[in-house]
Amino acid sequence: MLAAVPVGEAQKPVYDDAPGVHDSVPVTHRHQFVVFAINRQDGSLSWKKVLREEWPHEGGHETGSLASSSPVTDGEHLYVFFGSRGLYCLTLTGDLKWSKDLGRMQTLHAHGEGSSPVLHGDALIVCWDQEGDSFLYAFDKRTGKQLWKVPRDEKTAWATPLVVEHAGKPQVIVSATKRLRGYDLATGAQLWECAGLTDNVVSSPVYTDGVVIAGNSYYSQAMLAIRLAGAKGDITGTTNVLWKLNRMTPYVSSPLLYDDTLYFLRHNQNILSRLEPLTGKPRAEALRLEGIRDFIFASPVGAAGRIYVTSRDGVTVVLRHDSENATLAMNKLADSFSASPALAGRELYLRGERFLYCIAEPGKRE
Repeated sequence: MLAAVPVGEAQKPVYDDAPGVHDSVPVTHRHQFVVFAINRQDGSLSWKKVLREEWPHEGGHETGSLASSSPVTDGEHLYVFFGSRGLYCLTLTGDLKWSKDLGRMQTLHAHGEGSSPVLHGDALIVCWDQEGDSFLYAFDKRTGKQLWKVPRDEKTAWATPLVVEHAGKPQVIVSATKRLRGYDLATGAQLWECAGLTDNVVSSPVYTDGVVIAGNSYYSQAMLAIRLAGAKGDITGTTNVLWKLNRMTPYVSSPLLYDDTLYFLRHNQNILSRLEPLTGKPRAEALRLEGIRDFIFASPVGAAGRIYVTSRDGVTVVLRHDSENATLAMNKLADSFSASPALAGRELYLRGERFLYCIAEPGKRE
């Protein structure tokens, strides 16, 4: 788990002054940027590693965090991205192997950073979309050596890249305001691009059966399904766009592909759509998730024939994964959740603003 921990005495608040800034948190402390390893059996602290300490240059959105990115592991090492505070490789016992400083990111409205790193083979992919020069990076996961760096004509986005295997070759798919793009993982060369999304892309793309699906919602709503077979150059308006939507699409949360169904939320609201992923046809009417009264930032997750949707007000609605999607349970915790639930074995992990939770059926933990 990652965290940005205030340290020392409070100082005079420094307010973000980026153009259009709103709902921003002032900076009042130096912060330590920390990795925590938590024992899954009892929640005890196995180890922690302070990787950097500094006065943040942006406070971020009031619902956000200075440690919003998710770490990733190959089972041997842990890869941690703190954005403007660096990229790090650690052993699973907390020893630092290498680090990279990519500079200082300036985000739209000073809302903070959030894209997570992605591993594929020996490559570690990092997207650096911001209000200054934007780039897509690939690093050798073993040494931290930069494999390639390609410029991107994009402003701030928070979506995490997606690596897919198509026609025997891996592609890096990146969702952003101006274009949804595919890159050759080996070289960084751009393979294709498609316009059609809208501003402030937070939702990350998903993939199934040769088709990439990406959507977002801000000033307007959009979702695109891209067939990768034959995709080359600018495919905007071509037959490679299998279908598109302009309503009911997600903003902060990402879609969920579970078996043959695509699930996604309307903006940050409690309205769940269910589509056939290859055609875009609705499987049923949109479903209102009763019991949720606040925004939903967390992405829906699926396991064991169930769908879990967690809201900012601490409510998790559990649905049956079938044609009816009947509500099985509505659970409430006295906390606020923006991070998506994490699944491991028979356990569900929830990162709240106050606590980290492990949810499991008694006697059936792994």
